[in-house]
Amino acid sequence: MNRQSDKITAIYCRLSRDDELTGDSNSIVNQKAILNRYAKDQGFRNIQYFVDDGYSGANFNRPDWQRMIELVENDKVGIILAKDMSRIGRNYLEVGIYTEMLFPEHNVRFIAVNSGVDSANQQDNDFTPFLNIINEFYVKDSSKKVKASMKQKGESGEYLTTNPPYGYMKDPDNPKKHWIVDDEAAAVVRQIFAWCMEGYGPSQIAHKLKAAKVECPTVHWMKLGRNAPAKTPDDPYGWVPDTISGILEKQEYLGHTVNFKTRRLSYKSKKKLENPPDQWKIFENTHEAIIDEDTFTRVQELRKNKRRPTRTGKTNMFSGIVRCADCGEKLYYCTSKSFETRQDHFICSTSRKRGKDVCETHFIRAVMLEEGTLQHLRLVQLCIADYEDAFRKALGAKRSAEVKKDLAAKKRTLQKSENRLAELDKLFKRIYEDMVNGKLSEARFQMLSDDYEQEQEELRAKIEMLENEIQNQENHVENVDRFIRVAKKHLHLEKLTPDVLNDMVQAVYVHAPDTSSGQRIQDVDISYNYIGILPANLLYDIINGKAA
Repeated sequence: MNRQSDKITAIYCRLSRDDELTGDSNSIVNQKAILNRYAKDQGFRNIQYFVDDGYSGANFNRPDWQRMIELVENDKVGIILAKDMSRIGRNYLEVGIYTEMLFPEHNVRFIAVNSGVDSANQQDNDFTPFLNIINEFYVKDSSKKVKASMKQKGESGEYLTTNPPYGYMKDPDNPKKHWIVDDEAAAVVRQIFAWCMEGYGPSQIAHKLKAAKVECPTVHWMKLGRNAPAKTPDDPYGWVPDTISGILEKQEYLGHTVNFKTRRLSYKSKKKLENPPDQWKIFENTHEAIIDEDTFTRVQELRKNKRRPTRTGKTNMFSGIVRCADCGEKLYYCTSKSFETRQDHFICSTSRKRGKDVCETHFIRAVMLEEGTLQHLRLVQLCIADYEDAFRKALGAKRSAEVKKDLAAKKRTLQKSENRLAELDKLFKRIYEDMVNGKLSEARFQMLSDDYEQEQEELRAKIEMLENEIQNQENHVENVDRFIRVAKKHLHLEKLTPDVLNDMVQAVYVHAPDTSSGQRIQDVDISYNYIGILPANLLYDIINGKAA
């Protein structure tokens, strides 16, 4: 008796979702019937079935395939039967590893019935690699079609992600094309952004969420009955810094759809690679925003200037914000080992690294920086609360009604200039045709064309000037309005907090001290978000009615 007859005759069947579209010919029932009949006709015994229903042939991480291969490696399988080579897989390199290396090493006879492949027949074996290549081409072609379909969807503004990000859920009325806010998760997202504005980093925010027993996204999604991207975590409150960082960077929270953020190297690889932002496709206002644009923009700026604790474990709200007025570099935050904060100070990083010859020592105590900034903020808020019109005028920004009237006049002039430019093009064409047809002398044509060209040049310069003026005026007014809105959120300020500082201040520039008078005098310039530096004397002039 053949020793193989004592071993398992493994009948392997596989069906993927794509195969289901081709009809019943590839069904598991059909595969089993064909192979069972073949095994009996050949007298094969000890039959066992291995079935992977709903698994792609592009990879071999299939439960029953792995179970069968384990038996092969333990020399318990004598024969493997499959309906055709594509049932084994559609990656010709990996299929070849099994059929040409693993199976022969363990004395396994491999038969693909409909493909006419039998490892006991050398001629059949010679043709097998070509069948594997053809099967892989099918996967490659399918992948290309799916990729083209996804590209078309992504460029038309449809969501490419299967599941919305944390904070959103699918709209029951339009689940494939619209997201709605998940109120419970959205509240957590807003809190994460608020903590970042207060100066907390991702690790600190993760600890705060865990301490507050806020369920992490995976657990929250599972409670909603949504397919989660990972297994149930051991700790339901186990937030990690990477999750926080990802949330803080998502433009989807502005209400935008962001497509093509990732790509795959090839259809054989499941690993996702990051695309650079200039390759993203962003469609604005496709769903309700959770975070306003001002907050999101400020958080991105803060994330660029990450604050790390000093060796003593202390941090300061000004770290990453305070800079040298001469070289523009950041000032280091230096602390003492004791809990006494009066001596904690900032010092120019250039001076410290490269010496005083390169940049003078810009030293300022942290407590003086905080007190001075607080006084300046109170002065700004007084101007906005009680002298808003004068404040706008001093910044060159008129009231919205005046702005609209002025802009409308400029836009009318711009439109007239553009219309005249187009008209001159037509006139130039007409006089050229008249000259060619003999209706206009060459000398007359030259005179008229010179006049038209000169007028066109003047119009182009005028149009460019008007476009720049309109754009700058619109941007400036919008920025002043945005700053005033932010400042009004923090009126009657009693204490300086990281939240207020980050909301209002972009940078603080510290000058070198002047000791020529026998006293130490040091200037500090505060650059505010959207509007830049506001000198203290300008603010006093506004209050005293002296501002121009």
